[in-house]
Amino acid sequence: MKVTLLGTGSPIPDPNRAGPSTLVQAAGQHIVVDCGRGCVMRMTAAGVFPPFVSAILLTHLHSDHISDLNDIVTSRWIMSPNPIVTKIFGPVGTKQIVEGLRTMLSLDEQYRLDHHADLRSGPGMQIEVTEVSPGDSFSIGDVKVVVGRTDHRPVSPTVGYRFEAEGKVAALAGDTVPCAELDALCASADVYVQTVLRPDLVDAMRKMLPAQAPRLGDILDYHSSVEDAGQTAARAGVKTLVLTHYVPAMQPGQEADWIAQAAKHFSGKIVAGPDLTSLEA
Repeated sequence: MKVTLLGTGSPIPDPNRAGPSTLVQAAGQHIVVDCGRGCVMRMTAAGVFPPFVSAILLTHLHSDHISDLNDIVTSRWIMSPNPIVTKIFGPVGTKQIVEGLRTMLSLDEQYRLDHHADLRSGPGMQIEVTEVSPGDSFSIGDVKVVVGRTDHRPVSPTVGYRFEAEGKVAALAGDTVPCAELDALCASADVYVQTVLRPDLVDAMRKMLPAQAPRLGDILDYHSSVEDAGQTAARAGVKTLVLTHYVPAMQPGQEADWIAQAAKHFSGKIVAGPDLTSLEA
C-alpha cells in the first residue's frame, strides 16, 4: 500500500503546494481522496493519468477540497479511448455538487461531442455518485473502504476513510477536530494522514493582519492542531503519522519544527513534507 500527498496546501493559494489531495494505491487500485487545486497535475507527476483513477473519494464539500473535481472528470472522459465511468464517493450533498458540476460542464461537453465523432458514438460523460454515511463500507477492487464520522462542524456531514488491503491499513481523516470516531477510524493503522494547523503561527498571523483576525481565529476551532494529530495517533496506536494541509503554509526547512510538535505526544514515525511526499506501508 502506497500513500502519496498530491497536495499539501490550504485554501490560501501557494505557488509551491497544490490543494488538499491524497493518492492511495493498493491492490492495483488508484484512489484519489479529495481533489484540491492542481491535484491532476500532481497526480500525473505521481505517475497516474486520469483514466487510471479507480475512484474519487471526498471527505467534505469545502471548495478547497473539490476545486479540481471538474478537471479529473473531464480529463478521464476525453483521455479514455473507450467509454469510462467516473466513480465518486462522498458525504450527503455530493450528488448536488456533481449535478452542479454537470451543468457547469454542459457547454464544454457539447463542444467536444460536436467536434469528436468517436465521443458522439459513445454514451457521453458518465459519472456514478454514491453518497456515504459513517458506518458504511464498500470495495474498490480488492480494497475495502470503511467510512467514519469526523467533526468539522459547522461543516456537516464530514467523513474520513479507512483503507484495508494487502494486510495493511491507511486512514485519511480530512478536516476534523479530535473525536472518538476519529480514534476508531485510524485504530492500529499503518498510516494515518491528518490535516493540521499550527495555532501559534495562526495567532502570529492574526497580530500581523488585525482586519482578518476574527476569520483567522475561526479556523482554529474546527481543525486539528499538529499536537492534536500526535495525540490522536498515540491514542489510536498507529504506526506512522503523516501531516498534510499545512495552515499556515509550511516553509522549506520547517519540517522538523512541525514534526517536533507532534512528537511531544507520539513516539512513532512522523512524516511531513512537500507535495508528492510518499511512503509505503
